[in-house]
Amino acid sequence: MAKNIGVIGDGNVGGALARGLKRAGHEVRGVGNDAGAVREAAAWAEVVVLAVPFGAIDSVVKMAGEALSGKTVVDVTNAIDGSMNLAVGFTTSGAEELQKKLPKSRVVKAFNTVFAQHMDTGRLGDKPLTAFVASDDATAKATVVGLAREIGFDAVDAGPLKNARLLEPLAYLNIQLGYTLGLGTQIGLKLLHG
Repeated sequence: MAKNIGVIGDGNVGGALARGLKRAGHEVRGVGNDAGAVREAAAWAEVVVLAVPFGAIDSVVKMAGEALSGKTVVDVTNAIDGSMNLAVGFTTSGAEELQKKLPKSRVVKAFNTVFAQHMDTGRLGDKPLTAFVASDDATAKATVVGLAREIGFDAVDAGPLKNARLLEPLAYLNIQLGYTLGLGTQIGLKLLHG
């Protein structure tokens, strides 16, 4: 069933997810850094995707305000600081901190372990990449697992939101492999099922 999905962040990540979700048959509104548009998209949407830099989260939460209450909020951010290091470590995560800021929302961590150019298909060539999905809300998590599968990912239930403490460093490893260690962005993570 088609959903109304607001994608906050109109860069590479937000654009790719918006394309993939539209192709899967959903109504998608993508917005950039405009407070009125953010509020409007958040109010209209059933699911809100935060595809913004980690440092912009507080600003987006403030712009959206109560429009995020009761919504499934998908945190796609990489918890990385301005020096390209992990901003938070293994005792909390960016997603858990976001949930504290949005106590009336259902925060889901997903899509952050994938490079942007693979997010619209969920694939690297003809191979599906894994989308790890973590949340404390079973319904919200199931919704996002379904959305990821519709895009083309092999979606995996990655447990409770505290497992974002593992997914965020995993994304950082992917970034290190791609950029710092020179493997490039034509790489991706795949959980093998036996």
